Amino acid sequence: MARARREGDAVIGAGLLAFDPMPEERPATIAQAAAIEETRIAFGKFVNLMRRRRGFSMERLAEVADLDASELLVIEDDVHYVPEPRTVFKLAQTFEVSQRLLMQLAGLAAANDAGFRQEAVRFAARSEALQKLTPEENSALEAFVAVLSEQDPKLVK
Repeated sequence: MARARREGDAVIGAGLLAFDPMPEERPATIAQAAAIEETRIAFGKFVNLMRRRRGFSMERLAEVADLDASELLVIEDDVHYVPEPRTVFKLAQTFEVSQRLLMQLAGLAAANDAGFRQEAVRFAARSEALQKLTPEENSALEAFVAVLSEQDPKLVK
């Protein structure tokens, strides 16, 4: 009953709370907020380029990764969108990259490695939205997949 009172006007259902009564944690500094936004930009670009590299439409990626196509659209287009952890986990599985690093890229986990953030920003800056991946985009994507896969870039095919 106490939980129901804290939820206010939210719909109550079985299982997890339909509404989290606790306020969302905010980054402590402007620099932290900027770092999260920078990685989310790279996250959206990464999802877009990996989807296009595999020749997937939004619907096809949603089907393969067992995700909602509308969420994938928002991920690619809105840097302020915070994806669900399940979504990032499914994308990491589908793209065969590190779940931990993809969570950091999506802003769901702290990215304490300045080198990782710098690489994410470099990747996002080198990619553009085109119909087909350019050789430079493909190169940037391969290098970043190696980082996310925690492998040597020379080993990524």
